[in-house]
Amino acid sequence: MPSEATDSHRRGSFLPDFCALPMVFGVVVLSELFAIVLVLASSRPERIWDDLALVSLFMQWAGLSGAALLCVLRKPLSRLGDIGAGTASYLLLVLLVLLLSEGAYHLLLDALPGEPEGHFQFVSRNLAVGAIVAGIILRYFYIRHQWRLQVEAKSEARLQALQARIRPHFLFNSLNTAASLTHEHPELAEQALEDLADLFRASLSDSRTLVPFADELSLSRRYLAIEQLRLGERLRVRWDVEAIPEQWAVPPLVLQPLLENAVCHGIEPLAGGGMIDIAGRRSGRFVDIEVVNPEMQNGAPRTRGSRMAVDNIRQRLAACYGAEGELVVERDGDEYRARLRIPERSKR
Repeated sequence: MPSEATDSHRRGSFLPDFCALPMVFGVVVLSELFAIVLVLASSRPERIWDDLALVSLFMQWAGLSGAALLCVLRKPLSRLGDIGAGTASYLLLVLLVLLLSEGAYHLLLDALPGEPEGHFQFVSRNLAVGAIVAGIILRYFYIRHQWRLQVEAKSEARLQALQARIRPHFLFNSLNTAASLTHEHPELAEQALEDLADLFRASLSDSRTLVPFADELSLSRRYLAIEQLRLGERLRVRWDVEAIPEQWAVPPLVLQPLLENAVCHGIEPLAGGGMIDIAGRRSGRFVDIEVVNPEMQNGAPRTRGSRMAVDNIRQRLAACYGAEGELVVERDGDEYRARLRIPERSKR
């Protein structure tokens, strides 16, 4: 059974990267805000600016020192698990405040006019404030981390449900394709069923959220090869996708349903068949894939199954990429176009 530390390490540490410039800037701003609050709550009006200068210096000193400490120790702390990392971080920050308070008492306290504050009172007050602030900040980071994990888990579950929904759609329609060959071309039906067995195995065994484009391309080519057994010369295909890197991560079954729609609603109803054009290009951190097929100008509207496939792809793109991933479909005269836009993203 994996330990809590191992599981936490796999999920990532709740401690943010304090080496990152935005985090350092946040520490500076937050430290100054705390300094202002402390001075406004405790200083006399005639000493407010002097107090603010010294309290700001101490808070920035403590904040940046704490950030540097957690930056250096982030990897070792992440191996301790959430509880261990939180406890160790809290104790380290409190110890740091103690050491800084000792130094500040001897270096800064005499700079203020008036009677110096007692050593014990100064250090204990700083320790109390530091302990409270460190606890609040670490608790905030932990809650934010847990919230992010929950959001990712819900998104992953939704994505898996959508993929589980599209797979039967693909498998059943492919079986119908093979079944249509059994009476007129039994030898082709046998070959189609063998190809389908390979396709089913590949589709059902792959539970990844994202797959290399090369895998999706291979599955799509094999699907069209099966349809070509049924439609013969009526189905012609032109590929132009060499510009897309083979390892570009895409959702599984994102291209094949568009090709299936092109065959069923574009090529099959036409007596003479037609050409399906699949073109792809890379534009910066995006790839664009376009599927174009002929369509009868006065043909029947697309079926519910076609709309389900398009909606499913759109929902999976949104779950993986947010607003950056999109699928646009449109009729352009006697052509039907489906355009996919997929941003760059490392595989999960």
